[in-house]
Amino acid sequence: MSLLSDLINLNLSETTEKVIAEYIWIGGSGLDLRSKARTLPGPVSDTSKLPKWNYDGSSTGQAPGEDSEVILYPQAIFKDPFRRGNNILVMCDAYTPAGVPIPTNKRHAAAEIFSNPDVVSEEPWYGIEQEYTLLQNHIQWPLGWPVGGFPGPQGPYYCGIGADKAYGRDIVDSHYKACLYAGINVSGINGEVMPGQWEFQVGPSLGITAGDEIWVARYILERITEIAGAVVSFDPKPVKGDWNGAGAHTNYSTKSMRNDGGYDIIKQAIEKLSKRHKEHIAAYGEGNERRLTGKHETADINTFLWGVANRGASIRVGRDTEKAGKGYFEDRRPASNMDPYVVTSMIAETTILWKP
Repeated sequence: MSLLSDLINLNLSETTEKVIAEYIWIGGSGLDLRSKARTLPGPVSDTSKLPKWNYDGSSTGQAPGEDSEVILYPQAIFKDPFRRGNNILVMCDAYTPAGVPIPTNKRHAAAEIFSNPDVVSEEPWYGIEQEYTLLQNHIQWPLGWPVGGFPGPQGPYYCGIGADKAYGRDIVDSHYKACLYAGINVSGINGEVMPGQWEFQVGPSLGITAGDEIWVARYILERITEIAGAVVSFDPKPVKGDWNGAGAHTNYSTKSMRNDGGYDIIKQAIEKLSKRHKEHIAAYGEGNERRLTGKHETADINTFLWGVANRGASIRVGRDTEKAGKGYFEDRRPASNMDPYVVTSMIAETTILWKP
């Protein structure tokens, strides 16, 4: 095994200028991530210098067998924490050979919103709190839980320490460092309320960057759990009963909100969001109705409620923002399995572009 490890960790730069680029894309379910690697003649730091590529869309549920070619367009580059050196991870989106975005390509529409001059001038920032649950392989039961049984009730696990409270910290810390190495703006991690559940935060990130960074952070997490022999779940309610669900709370601000007098702009944005509550809920993740019950720090899925420091609300405004009269707010509705391209662009569209 030591020889295998040595080979995996070979430093290519000692013998060649060639580098490996891992192209990443979103599969047919809209949540599954796929990737494959190709050799490049030398280091690349500009996506415009990367070649387009293709894959068999009939094997990912994205094209028929008789016309299966789907084209990958490189969109964002990150350092590869697995191969290291000058090797890279490349986040792509997918198009037909004619250049039309395929139905599961949500990045294309998001990029159009974020390139709108009115949105560009507002410099929308996002901070996304990505919750997830680590599962034991083969049995799909949370890591650290007795097989077929349950741990003690919630209470000691949130930000807890100790072998009887924090399950999977080696995976979590490995992911944290790997994301920072890759160039993802990870701002923190913490253990969550349900044992085996964790959270990482990405941001503040500008516009489309937030979606790219969340997707690549998810990719890195799945690769690490693959190595560790565990499984990561983004299901918004992985265990029924008196256990917290998993969300992707999305913190948001615009330049106007961050400037003096921004609190009034925040309240206007929240008013707009209240009028499009059903549309946002429909786009905020599958199975969210199992999570947004009005319990476990959520508002009921059919109710729009906002408040200061209220974690049972749809939209929470922090005490610091209220006191300063400017800042940001938190949309607590998105599920852990939401598409960050959809959620971030929809919030910008509703609060900046939409005219009620």
